[in-house]
Amino acid sequence: MSPHTLSASDHSSERLGERLHGLDALRGGALLLGVVLHASLAYFPFPLWIVPDTAGSPVASGILFVIHLFRMTTFFLLAGLFGHMMLSRKGPGGLIKDRLARIASPLFGLWWVIFPSIVAVMIWMAAINNGGSLPADAPPPPPLTLQNLPLTHLWFLWMLLILYTGILILRAPFALLDRNGAWGRMVDRLTGALIGPWSPALIGAPLAVAFWFTPNWIAFFGIPTPDYGLVPNFTALTAFGTAFTIGFLLDRRRDLLGRIERLWPMFTVVALGAGAGAMAVAGGPVPVLEPMTDPSTKAFAACVYAFAAFASTFAVIALSLRFMSGYSAVRRYLADASYWVYIVHLPLVLVAQVLLLDAPWAWWVKMSVVVASVMAVALITYELLVRHTFIGKGLNGRRIPWRKAPAAAAAVPAE
Repeated sequence: MSPHTLSASDHSSERLGERLHGLDALRGGALLLGVVLHASLAYFPFPLWIVPDTAGSPVASGILFVIHLFRMTTFFLLAGLFGHMMLSRKGPGGLIKDRLARIASPLFGLWWVIFPSIVAVMIWMAAINNGGSLPADAPPPPPLTLQNLPLTHLWFLWMLLILYTGILILRAPFALLDRNGAWGRMVDRLTGALIGPWSPALIGAPLAVAFWFTPNWIAFFGIPTPDYGLVPNFTALTAFGTAFTIGFLLDRRRDLLGRIERLWPMFTVVALGAGAGAMAVAGGPVPVLEPMTDPSTKAFAACVYAFAAFASTFAVIALSLRFMSGYSAVRRYLADASYWVYIVHLPLVLVAQVLLLDAPWAWWVKMSVVVASVMAVALITYELLVRHTFIGKGLNGRRIPWRKAPAAAAAVPAE
């Protein structure tokens, strides 16, 4: 970080030496919202999901749209910011070692559990649809290849590995040649120019272009999820790569977080308006899920959605900085648990959705029960199996010791 970035305005200088509690909580919240997002899919107003429930509502599809609009661009922007923070602290070698342990190991180690679990629920659902037994003439599954490998919801780990690799490769020549810091100062000035009321338009422009060039783009689903194959689609790589890079550069100019925080009222109002506009051009909460073919309509929808995605991303970041910057034990616990919760949640969501298929309840009751039960199981297993064990050290970089009971602690003689 260059010296001129250390502004003392708006207590941002204090943030340079302390944990960014608000952003840490937001990163965890983005992961936890994945539980709500996947729970809502069963209750669309038309069959769409692995477990389609007849109790559906446009509200459920509206919930998915809102969450999907900002969740992963926010997550990857924060991943870039925290990634640069770790790079500054541990250096390239330490960053690579940490990312291999905390991203590559969970991806390649737990995929073999998560994917078969999802397949098991799909087989269970096929039996239900066939009157209780599997269809005798069911076609065999296609062979797995690098092009169709189902990464499931763990795709974000693969994307993180790609982005960390890319940023380290791009950074290497500048780190070697920029002995006097001239390149760094120029980059810092450019970062400062990007951050302001105009940020959603400038930063969202590459995504709008990517939408335009995406064949068969369905505006309701926005950024196509790269959950199949080891080569992510161009649109997702553009969206998440842009967000990650902005976050990476923001950590060099940590003082700019104060600027973002001050703009929270504007970002919030703009995000609400742009998000409503994006939903309108996508067809509303009960969309027609067909690709856009009219060039002018597609161009307009691409611009509106890309702008709304980054407006909402900056809005939730600004709100987190403004209202969640203080320490909270509950938020810190949930932020620590969110990684484990997200990894294990999808099979649990599917099982809960199947078990509630015949329940004579309203969609919102079913969805609430799914979210609550999955969160309960995931948090209990986190506390008992992860937080205080080697698994917690692998996922979160540290193992939290079990607390001693007060009586036991009092029985220990003072030295």
